[in-house]
Amino acid sequence: MMLASCSREQEAPKDVFALGADIGWSTWMEADGMKLYNYEGEEREATALMKELGLNAIRHRVWVDPSKHGNWCNSADLLEKCKRAKALDMDIMVDFHYSDWWADPAKQNIPAAWDGHSYEEMKQDLRKHTIEVLTLLKDNGITPKWVQIGNETTNGMLWSVEMDPVTGWEVKDENGCTTITHSMGHCERDPEQYGGFIGAGYDAAKEVFPNTICIVHLDNGFDADLYNKNLDIVKNGGGKWDMIGMSLYPYWTMESHPEYTFERMLQECVDNIKALADKYGTDAMIVETGYQVDEQHPEIMEMGRDQLAKLIDAMKNETDGHCHGVFYWEPTCRPNQYKLGAFGSDGKPTEIMKGFKANN
Repeated sequence: MMLASCSREQEAPKDVFALGADIGWSTWMEADGMKLYNYEGEEREATALMKELGLNAIRHRVWVDPSKHGNWCNSADLLEKCKRAKALDMDIMVDFHYSDWWADPAKQNIPAAWDGHSYEEMKQDLRKHTIEVLTLLKDNGITPKWVQIGNETTNGMLWSVEMDPVTGWEVKDENGCTTITHSMGHCERDPEQYGGFIGAGYDAAKEVFPNTICIVHLDNGFDADLYNKNLDIVKNGGGKWDMIGMSLYPYWTMESHPEYTFERMLQECVDNIKALADKYGTDAMIVETGYQVDEQHPEIMEMGRDQLAKLIDAMKNETDGHCHGVFYWEPTCRPNQYKLGAFGSDGKPTEIMKGFKANN
């Protein structure tokens, strides 16, 4: 049954399954002198290398004002990276964080320029930012296939937490919890406003690109209770979406839920996608996944390759057509930068990246 709060107008084509990667750090890595190579040791630009490795789509985040963080992932940086993807005829996903830096389940910090604004003013801020960024792309001949209205808005969006002035990261207590300092769209505190923000972003994106597929993105794709609760809040607050984006990380899942196996997590994610399609009338994508790189233990990377291949196969063949793609988050990171990348310290892809071609 179709619910009025959702839309299937721009459903992704059934015959196109996205194999993608978020390589938002690519321009920063270049500027820092970090080089990338293919399996044969030939130097490659990151976007071109993703295509060479069998991918057909690229995902890039955008922050509101990252001037305190080198201006990477601002609108101009986004444009440069999207130009590269377009030149290679790769589909593009734009991931709006609606923050000046990282937004995730632990924090959704309100951009400095928006802080102190009322709810209605902040909706206009969000709308203006969305339109400005997408219009910049449109004016340069770039049409994103997907637009995320927020990043991992598991607990809502536009709510700030206590930050460490030295490290720049959120402060967590002994239980790993953050302290909210200002909330405008937290799921528990301001549920209607959370739905309103999602709706404002959706409408703004459609104003520039009527055919783009708008995504609501949450973490832990296996957690049915989370998705039903969050999406009901969005729906009840007047929010809309065309597709559900999921993060699914076996490593983090099994670290926080020791009772889980990879197989259990994968099956529950498949079941969740099918149930959500039945309830809300909208399909899904895995917009983030990742597997551990351990260069001293090749068997761990072989396991990552196999798990990635199994994930792609399950999303293609076990969701009754309700999943439209799988994206890897920042595969080109070196192991000392992020342990769930997919490249080695030599700048070459590890065995993990072969998971993308395993079923071809």
